Amino acid sequence: MAVVLNRHVVLLTFAFTRFCSAGNLVANREHQTGDIPAIAKYFGTKTRYEEVNPYLLNDILFVNKTSLQLQQECTPVHISAVIRHGTRYPTAKNVKMMKDIYKIATKTKRRGLGLVDDISHWDMWYNDTMDGQLVKKGRDDHMNLAFRLATAYPSLFTEDSFRDCRMKFITSSKHRCVDSTLSFIEGLVMKYWKMQDWRKDLHCQLEVNDDLMRFFDKCERFVVDVEQNKTALQQVDLFKTKPEMQGVLDKVASLLDIAASDITADLVEAAFYMCSYDLSIRNLKSPWCQLFDQEDAKVLEYANDLKQYWKRGYGHEINSKSSCTLFHDLFRRLDKAVEESERSGTVSEPAAFQIGHAETLLPLLSLMGFFKDETPLTADNFAQQWGRVFRTGHIVPYASNLVFILHRCEGSYRLQLLLNEKPLSFPQMDDPAPEYQHVKNLYSNLLEGCDFKKECKLPSANGTVNPIIHEL
Repeated sequence: MAVVLNRHVVLLTFAFTRFCSAGNLVANREHQTGDIPAIAKYFGTKTRYEEVNPYLLNDILFVNKTSLQLQQECTPVHISAVIRHGTRYPTAKNVKMMKDIYKIATKTKRRGLGLVDDISHWDMWYNDTMDGQLVKKGRDDHMNLAFRLATAYPSLFTEDSFRDCRMKFITSSKHRCVDSTLSFIEGLVMKYWKMQDWRKDLHCQLEVNDDLMRFFDKCERFVVDVEQNKTALQQVDLFKTKPEMQGVLDKVASLLDIAASDITADLVEAAFYMCSYDLSIRNLKSPWCQLFDQEDAKVLEYANDLKQYWKRGYGHEINSKSSCTLFHDLFRRLDKAVEESERSGTVSEPAAFQIGHAETLLPLLSLMGFFKDETPLTADNFAQQWGRVFRTGHIVPYASNLVFILHRCEGSYRLQLLLNEKPLSFPQMDDPAPEYQHVKNLYSNLLEGCDFKKECKLPSANGTVNPIIHEL
């Protein structure tokens, strides 16, 4: 399947066949079941979806319909969702750091240390070829999410709408997003509708659209002022020198019986995320987890949140403004659904699903005013930010989803918003499903402005921008 960086359409039948026939990158690897580490909820953007919704550990298809029920008598007419890809392998850059800390941890000649022995016998199975690809757990993430959303809003997930190509599927060009999209579709086709003859007349199209799902690549001002600007993340670099982080480094060095000078914040973070990857990919409580208690994990979580705050969130205005294109696309769909429902009672596109990255969701959520702390996150206020709302592990774990459900009610249309399948109130609004016009009034300045070209244009032309993207 050929994929290009801008807008490309692939025939879904071909893409689905290729996806279903593809084997796992690490085939038939035996998963080991272990207890969930106490630090599992502190992994930031590498957090499992089940940490946000722990009830799914008991029933992966459970839907809390009571929490989704509106107070008014309404009928859902359209659903739009922006979804992060599912659980993935570490990127090649991550793997290199993981191998480095593994070599350092296992070079000691002192044996008999229980933790060192455990790590020495641990299988370093990660390799460069994995490079961020979707794992089986990631495919399951999206298959099961599709089933749950369809269960929650069955009138918007009809087999006829799918066969008639009235359900829209848009994805980033990255393989983990394309495969997540195909998994989402498989969850509907094979698991929810149980279609036996889908290959016979499945002729819909899946759209690869990086203008929408990877807008950060296209925003020159973001690339130059943030991505390529060494000072943009100075708060992150500064935090690595603070006593809180140095305390974690000293403790890890002591546990591994190595010199403190042999270890860095990046290497400690790699060890921390080996614990997360073993849990999310292999369902294994890794020996690497033993290096950290919850207080250590809180420090490392803050370091990750600090990075996302300054690179994808409220730290720089262009972070959120880069998502203007996606913001307008969402409201154009909602406007169209209202117009068609008013005119004929039928909506031509009852559902649209857009699969991207954590970098897709965080700027959009920031643009819309969600999870904004009164005091900005900095290197100096870790202790004051223990109760912060900007916690990426709660907001954008693997398969995180921001879902807009438009309802036709008596005398008005209402907009229900869910984050990770739980109601999310719009800023300054208590109603879980306010009138759609009130939501538009709330965002009137953005709807009338937020021009991507203007926001992302550099003050003066200075050549072609080559983005250096570190992806989640």
